[in-house]
Amino acid sequence: MLRSVTSRRAVNILQSTLKYAEQSIRHRSRLPVNTVILFVPQQEAWVVERFGKFSQILEPGLNVILPIVDTIKYVQSLKEIAIDVPHQAAITLDNVTLTMDAVLYLKVVDAYKASYGVEDPEYAITQLAQTTMRSEIGKISLDKVFRERESLNIAIVDAINHASNAWGIKCMRYEIRDMKLPAKVQEAMQTQVEAERKKRAAILESEGIREADINVAEGKKRSRILNSEAHRAEQINQAQGEAEAMLAKAQARATSIEIISQALGKENGLNAVSMNIAEQYVKAFSNLAKETNTVILPANSGDVPAMVTQALTMYKTLAKDTKKQLEITEYNDKQS
Repeated sequence: MLRSVTSRRAVNILQSTLKYAEQSIRHRSRLPVNTVILFVPQQEAWVVERFGKFSQILEPGLNVILPIVDTIKYVQSLKEIAIDVPHQAAITLDNVTLTMDAVLYLKVVDAYKASYGVEDPEYAITQLAQTTMRSEIGKISLDKVFRERESLNIAIVDAINHASNAWGIKCMRYEIRDMKLPAKVQEAMQTQVEAERKKRAAILESEGIREADINVAEGKKRSRILNSEAHRAEQINQAQGEAEAMLAKAQARATSIEIISQALGKENGLNAVSMNIAEQYVKAFSNLAKETNTVILPANSGDVPAMVTQALTMYKTLAKDTKKQLEITEYNDKQS
């Protein structure tokens, strides 16, 4: 049982080691044999040595070299290649350990430097990318790693190009492919995200309630304003109606008084007034007992002619006083 488990672990370790070695090994073409006349493929550069010393770089197409003395030592591919950067651990500014892997895109720009500047350019670039990435991750906090992922990639590319210029290799792009956090940190971040979402939901709900209350209050305000304006308009209309009614009554009363005054000046006018007063006297007596059971009567209530005569005497007296006042008013107006 223990042997089987141990052998499985050993196999897994060996497989991972071989996979890492395959990723680290530079994929290059086989060195061609010197056949004097050579055809170099497009996007390749062949480095030729003469007597063990650098001689020339063969360009794509037809090339002729000397036999025996010239040897094709390196074959450089000028195409852009992608290299997997293995998983590695990095510590952020706030002491959080991250495990991440990335993809590095390279291109050979100088075949001479790529051949003689470093033993294995791709392996050197991979190691440089790992160390640069750890250095850049250590400058920022965990939250900024997720927010500034693009700027982090640009910073790593600039740092790699600054160091790899002497190797004849240019880093085109650096992309972080996967990023893993410790389980506890991931749970804490998940809790933080849930709390933030609950906070936003509560804020949105409270804002909705506030807007609803504002709308209700605004509706009540407008309703009260409209009701007050309607009540004011109703009172104005009612007052105008009452004023017009009073004016109409006053005009009718004035007209009736004028007609009565004209009638009094005619023949038998006083007889008509006496008859009208007698009719009103009788009508008043007919309404005495309709509103209350208590009735107060004058001593000579049965003497209708006496009551009429008394009313006419009062009328004549008031007429004389009114006439005197009008004459005085006219005299004053003339004097002024």
